[in-house]
Formats: sequence, structure tokens, C-alpha cells
Amino acid sequence: MNQHRNRSQQIDLALILITALSAFLNMFNIWKENYVNSYYTAAVQSMLQSFHNFFYASFDPAGYVTVDKPPVTFWVQTISAAIFGLHGWSVILPQALAGIGSVLLIYFLLKPTFGRAAARIGALVMACTPVATAVARTNNVDSLLVFTLLLAAWMLFRAVRHQQAWWILAAFAVIGIGFNMKMMQAYMVVPAFGLFYLLAFKVNWKKKISLLAGAAAVLLLVSMSWPVIVDSIPKEDRPYIGSSQTNSVLELAFGYNGIQRLTGRNGGGAGKNDGAPNSNVSDRLQGQPGDRTGTPQPQGSTESGSSTGMSPNRSDGNTGNSQPSKRTEGAYSSSQPQRQPDGAMQYRNDSRGEMPNPGDGGNGGVGGPMGGGGPDGGGMFGTGSPGPLRLFQSGLSGQISWLIPFTALGCIGLLAGIRRKTSLTPRHKETFFWLAWLIPGMIFFSIAGFFHQYYLTMLAPPIAALTGAGWATLWSMYKQRKGWTSWLLPAAVLATTAMEVVILYENIQSIHAAWLYVVGAAGLIITLVLVLIRQQNKPYTYYAALASLFILLAAPLYWTATPIIYGQNSKLPQAGPQASSSGRGGMQFGGDEQINAGLLSYVTSHNTGETFLFGTTNATTAAPYIIESSKAVMAMGGYSGSDPIMTLDRMKKLVADKQIKYFLLPSTGGFGGGPGGSGGSSEVLQWIKDNSEIVPQTEWQSGNASISENRAFGRNDNLTLYEIKTTQ
Repeated sequence: MNQHRNRSQQIDLALILITALSAFLNMFNIWKENYVNSYYTAAVQSMLQSFHNFFYASFDPAGYVTVDKPPVTFWVQTISAAIFGLHGWSVILPQALAGIGSVLLIYFLLKPTFGRAAARIGALVMACTPVATAVARTNNVDSLLVFTLLLAAWMLFRAVRHQQAWWILAAFAVIGIGFNMKMMQAYMVVPAFGLFYLLAFKVNWKKKISLLAGAAAVLLLVSMSWPVIVDSIPKEDRPYIGSSQTNSVLELAFGYNGIQRLTGRNGGGAGKNDGAPNSNVSDRLQGQPGDRTGTPQPQGSTESGSSTGMSPNRSDGNTGNSQPSKRTEGAYSSSQPQRQPDGAMQYRNDSRGEMPNPGDGGNGGVGGPMGGGGPDGGGMFGTGSPGPLRLFQSGLSGQISWLIPFTALGCIGLLAGIRRKTSLTPRHKETFFWLAWLIPGMIFFSIAGFFHQYYLTMLAPPIAALTGAGWATLWSMYKQRKGWTSWLLPAAVLATTAMEVVILYENIQSIHAAWLYVVGAAGLIITLVLVLIRQQNKPYTYYAALASLFILLAAPLYWTATPIIYGQNSKLPQAGPQASSSGRGGMQFGGDEQINAGLLSYVTSHNTGETFLFGTTNATTAAPYIIESSKAVMAMGGYSGSDPIMTLDRMKKLVADKQIKYFLLPSTGGFGGGPGGSGGSSEVLQWIKDNSEIVPQTEWQSGNASISENRAFGRNDNLTLYEIKTTQ
């Protein structure tokens, strides 16, 4: 009987409810997803077909080019797809579960030191963080990365509590696994891990430094294991490393996925096309050469550049009059925002029959209410202008910044007891750990030149942890009713209310004004109540303090639920009610590209043993066809058409070896940054067109081009299908 009672006492019903809330927010309606981020879903389709593709995270079944991230997350997604079949929900499932796991880890990280109340609140805040839930509902890698880093933090805390060195090494090894999910982003937590280890692990300094050196060695060994192995394999025996310029994982890690995130796309020289990936992308997006501050002009661009690989102001080396005389009829315009009288942004369909804003490397893109923040968000990809207040600008604030004022005042309370001659308590040390995670991240996102809203998921764990620990501490100080620290709780509620009013005001065109007035009034009233009852030792003071927490979480919870209510861009996930003004209802868009069913039927039925069904300029065009057919489609220039993969000699050999004969290419223009760079791309493109015949649209363009029923468009009218007729 006593044993049963002890077990009942160990079960935290509040945690069960919080976990259920997280599960609902992360998983409800994911079964309606189709391709999600098709760039990554196509890779999973390819990885299911061979260990070669699985090991390298090949984008296509033929192993032509990889995706632009390391493979660990996609290994997990492929395992899920192998078990459940390839569906949108099966590749989302690992990230959704990781989001739930992160909520649980926050609870178990806080409870031993700060108590159950702090752990519950921290878990609840993590579950109600808008951007964390938005990205957990996609197959982007960030949710699994955050879970992995929190697992490493759990190992580190265990090492300190039990004084076990092996757990230190394990924690840093797990960060290395995180590096093989999203490269340098995983290292954002290394300062926090190092600081906490130095403060909390109780050995002499000689042993402490030796163990830290060993942990650093383990970190580098695990981090570099896959990149070094891949780079050491002859290039002709493996896929090209997508989004790199030298076919190197290490260059991808420290360049495109490293320093360029901080310096922006023109890190090698502002305004100079130095061969870096899509160094002219900002010019195309912003509308003016070298101008990074103007209004973004969406071109279906991505982290790797324009998803069509086309720039309207560039030539492919031709005058345009050298195109074959036989032309297809009808065309889609490139996706451009159309300003409507009510200020809403509408989009015309682009040549791929999809909305703009493909995702991160599969993720990139700008513009529009659902794609990177849109013009009103300001700055590159709608992330605002760099500066100390960037996280409080409209492009980012609604994603992560709701509770930052409470976090700041909570930290004042948590660190208020530090005295010069007294030792740091475990609470102080863990507070420093979370601050060392939060502050470098805030600095990075305040100054970085190239990131997307959902990267802010990295800030969710420290904000959740410090809010939970801070609330419990401020409540303890408040109920003591003495000293200046007893005023911190009402001050934190008031400051956070002000922050939320600002965020709501910035979004007043997308929400009902009642949100602004109710949240503002409720916050002011509960602050006044806390001030008036401060000297009273009554039970209702606790409930008043608890009510303040739920008032502050109301608006963030609504933001967190918006991907379910209104839908979201699965490639550039972000939370917020912006979609409500577009009349899209609950439809998920931006990830369910359509394919031309007639085209797929034609190239499949006319395939005579060629490896590739057809070739095209970029992975965004190719991805849906790979998913639907499970056959190889060549993205000649990688994700966006900017990777220098294809040369003329290589193309001639592929054609001569009868590995490819069809090409789906733009009717006009070139590759933009295309395969082989600005020169090589034109050469390859021109050779294909000079040695091909145009397949009449009547033979491959079906009247009902769409296989997917979720979108109202899908034709490829501004693309031309070419068939190679000579190998000269």
C-alpha cells in the first residue's frame, strides 16, 4: 500500500498534462502533410534505396549530389520512413517527438536543483514557445538538434552531480553528434558547457584542465568523423557535397554553414561575386545590387539561392534569340509579390507550380506572410536589421521574445544572493550555464547576416529554463515580503506585459484588437493586485502569482497554435497569425509542391534504361518527382542551381553513356549561378539546347497536371522539355 502511494506521489500529473499539450501542438494534423520540405523528403526517398545514398544523405537515388546538411537527422527520418512507409508525417515524426522530448528534458534538468514548480513552469514555457513548435512540425533538422543538445546537457549535469568524468566525455561527444546534424550551430552551446564544467566539477585544476582537453578532443573526433571520411573518399566515388563550392564537407561546415551565417552571403567581400554560394542572391532578393536593406522581392529563393536558378537580369550567354524556334505556349511568371489594396501580399505561381520560399537548403527564401517574415519583417529573409534590439523587432519577436523580460528579471533574482566571499551554490552555477547558452545565442542572432526565424529554436531551452527557475525564485522572494527583491515578481510581470503589448501591436493587422487590450489590461490588473497584496500572508497570493504566469503565457500559446489554426510554410517554418489574413484556413502550404503528372508519365514511359528520368536546373524542381517516382532526377546545379557540379565534358559523357536524354529547362534565360558557375552553366545549357529537340507540350503537358489535391496549380508552362538527339 505504501509502495503504491509512493509511486502515485512520484507521478507528476501536471507534467503529464504539459506533455499532452506539447504532443497536441507538435503532432496534430501532421498526417495531412504531403511532401513537407520536399528537398529533405526526396533525400529520404533516395536514402531508402541504398546504403550508399543513406551514408552520404544523397538528394537523388543516383547519388549525384547530397543535401546541404550532414546526415544524422536524415538517418533518423529514413529509419522512421522504413518502419512506417514514406509519408509526410513519417518524416516529421522524429522532429515532433524530439520537441516533446525537449519539454521533458527541461523538466528533468530543472527539478533536482530548482524544485518541481520551476520544472513544471520551464516545461510549460518550452511547450508554448512558438518557433520551437513550428519547426517541430516539419522535417527541418532544428528540433532534433535542440533535443540532442539538451540530452548532452542532461549528461553534463549528471556528471557534475555524481562527479563522474565519463559523463563529461559523453556530453561533449553528443554535441559532436549535433555537429553532424547542423554543423556549427551545435557549437553555440559549447561556451555554456565549458563554463559550467569549470565552475561545478570538483577536481583540482590540473585534472580539470586535462579532462576538459580530453572532452574537447572527443568533441572534435566525433564532429569530424563523418566529414573527414567523406572528404577522404575520391570525389568520383561519391555524390557532390551540395551547397559547397569545392565539393568538400569541411568547406560546407565552416563556410556556407559556418562563417557565412555570421557575415552574410558575401562574406568574401561585400558586393563581390567571389564564387561563394549565391553571392548575388541578396541582390536578387532585395531588388538593388548590393542593397541588403531594401524590401525583399521573393523569387522563390532559398538558402542556396534562387530555387529556379534564374536571375531575371542575367543572360545565359545568348541574346535570347538563339533559342530553338519551336517554343512552348503559355508561361508562368516568376513568383513576385503583388501588393493588394488592403496591403496583403499575394503571389503569382512560379514555373514549378509552387509557392515561393523553399526551405533551408531546402530552407531559404524570403517574402510573403508565411515565408521568412515577409517584407514587413525587414532585412534579409524578414529577420530584421542587425542591432542590439533585433530580437524585439517584428520579424523575430513573436517567435521567441515574449518572455525575455521575465527571464532577465528572474536572473536578477537568481543571482541576487551571490556574495564575494561565499561559494557559488548549485543554483548559481546552473543559472550561469543557462545564461552562457542564452547570451551568446542572442548576440549571434542580433548581428548575424544570414539565418531564418526557426533558427531561434536554439534560444528556447535557456529561456524556458530561466523562466521556470526565475518564477520559482521570484515567488519565494515575493512571499518573504521584505527587501527590494520582493518587488521583482510584480516588476517582471509588468515588464513582460509591456513586451507582449508591443509584439501584439506590431501584429495588429493580423489579429483581433481584443488580444492587445485584454493582454495589456490583464497584465496591468494582475500587477496591481500583486502590489496591493504583497504584505498579506494569504493563500490567494500564490494563486494571484500563478495567474500572472498564465496571463503571460496566453499570447505565446496562441502564437504556438497558429500552425494548426492557419497552416505554415513547412520549408520556412515560423509561428504567427499572419496566414489568417490570407484566407488560407488550416491548409499547410509551401511544402506540398505539385508535379506535372503528364510529364512524369511521359519521361517514365519513354525511358529506355537511362539512369535519370530527366535533368533540371535545381533540386526544388526535381524533388517532387523523386518522391513520387522513386527514380533519379538530376538537379544539375544542386539545390538552387548554383553548385559548380556539371561541366560540359561530364554532360557529354553522361549523354554518350545513355544515362540521360531529357531535360526540363527554363524557356528563356539561364541557370543564374548555375552548374559550373556563371560561365559553365551557360555553356552546358547552350549545348543541351543546341543538341536537342523540343518535345511538344501536347505530348507531355497533361490537362490536369497535379497529382496532389492540396494545391490549385501545378503546370510547368514556362519550362520546356528537351530531348537530346546527338552526342557530338
